[in-house]
Amino acid sequence: MLIRIDHREVEAEEGMTIMQAAALLGISIPALCYQKSIAHHPSCMVCMVKDLGSGRLLPACEYPIQEGMKIQTHSREIQEARREALELLLSDHAGDCEAPCRRSCPAFMNIPEMNRLIASGKFNEALQLVREEIALPLVLGYICPAPCEKACHRASIDGAVSICLLKRFTADDISRLYSGLLPSIERSGKKVAIIGSGPAGLSAAFYLLRRGHLAVLYDQHTEAGGMLRQHITEDKLPRKALDAEIKVIGLMGAEFRLNTLVTKEFFETVLLKEYDAVIVASGKEEKQITVDFHLERDEHGLKVSRATLEARILSEGETDPGSPFPAPHSRFPDPGIFACGNVIHKRQMAVRSVAQGKAAALSADHYLKTGKPGADHQLFNSSFGRLAEAEQEEYLKESPAADRNEPTKGFMGGFTAAEALKEASRCMNCDCRKPANCKLRILATEYQARQKRFAGPGRKLITKSFQHEFVVYEAEKCIKCGNCVEITRSVGELKGLTYVGRGFDVRINVPLGGSLKEALVKTGEKVIEACPTGALSYKIRNHE
Repeated sequence: MLIRIDHREVEAEEGMTIMQAAALLGISIPALCYQKSIAHHPSCMVCMVKDLGSGRLLPACEYPIQEGMKIQTHSREIQEARREALELLLSDHAGDCEAPCRRSCPAFMNIPEMNRLIASGKFNEALQLVREEIALPLVLGYICPAPCEKACHRASIDGAVSICLLKRFTADDISRLYSGLLPSIERSGKKVAIIGSGPAGLSAAFYLLRRGHLAVLYDQHTEAGGMLRQHITEDKLPRKALDAEIKVIGLMGAEFRLNTLVTKEFFETVLLKEYDAVIVASGKEEKQITVDFHLERDEHGLKVSRATLEARILSEGETDPGSPFPAPHSRFPDPGIFACGNVIHKRQMAVRSVAQGKAAALSADHYLKTGKPGADHQLFNSSFGRLAEAEQEEYLKESPAADRNEPTKGFMGGFTAAEALKEASRCMNCDCRKPANCKLRILATEYQARQKRFAGPGRKLITKSFQHEFVVYEAEKCIKCGNCVEITRSVGELKGLTYVGRGFDVRINVPLGGSLKEALVKTGEKVIEACPTGALSYKIRNHE
């Protein structure tokens, strides 16, 4: 049969679906429920395409081709139809893609995975994981106000997990702190000037160095540390901890130019001419130098792109709100200029400055490699809100019932290894087991789906089945695609899985009250791999 898909002709065999015919042309149509080797029914409706002849939207995964068809796979109408299909699925989906502790962390640190590594005694691995998002774990372990702990699901049961002290524990051992600093990476030959050596500047240097660039930090003070040294007292942040973190940056290859005030002339004749990029991390008390640099400002501080943290030099004649005089025309080439920390928003938490330092470094890294700043693209996050009392027992299935542990040496003394192991094991592992390969999350990100658009006043209570030796089943994440039902039927499982109930109350379960262990004797791995969400997943998590 000859048909046209996106204005391209293709000869397809009779009996083929639209999706199969599109594949012959290399055209990919999104789908959640579709699996090549499984008999299925169109249920998710994410694969909709338009038949231009009839004007109808059709499910490409199931609809057979017809002679002379003219199919359109992408348009604003199709985009909206797919988004709506995803939003209908999400309205019935109860689960967290990322644990609430991670979502509330300004640095988006993978807290549950850190806890699992500590609980397994893998302290070095835990520190390396923390450093993926936080360059100063020892310092922040003392001064972070721990918004993550306020969001912890366990807070309403017997006390939040002591996340901040666990983070500090990973870096408490000095030999561990100084080990594994730089992965094997080729030097880029690029160098970046960083104005300010506070939490944002140190963090920016850490991540630039890890990507092969030279970081040179300028600071007008005699010692590095910025507000960490100037405004936080010894009894709250021991100087040995701050000095150890700064030494880490130095061991990685950073250069510190202290006792150096970056003036207007120095900015124009040295930084703009001799460096490939500049990151302004000077803190709130150095407002005047950013005015002198003729960088655009607003009421909060230095104005930057929210997506890339790129700052802009005012063009000739533009007036800066921070100065009554128009800007002169810059006589120098304009390298990538980025900003982070209190210079762009006053009085923010040190952990947020550290997170912005990383973001500025990554944006600068992208600029150095491509000529354009890089933006951070966040994945869709499903969130069900507060943990209901009836759900507490379900979540405690993955951790012991134990009150929050306090270090015997007190907060400033921190956890011993034994105490850290015990406290980390209290984590209820609230994050999804398939955060990276959940098709529902991936497509919800791509189509910018809104979870609450069709949500009702209540939600289903979350359940977790651990009956099987290696399969976990979370029914409230299921989209009822039926893949697991077809797999167990085709393989001949004695009990298998089936649809139970009717209408909106239908769910996938084991018939006749059987257990998951009885249902998945031969097909445990197959149903996990075929499940498009985190409803069916492996009990043991692979450490990232």
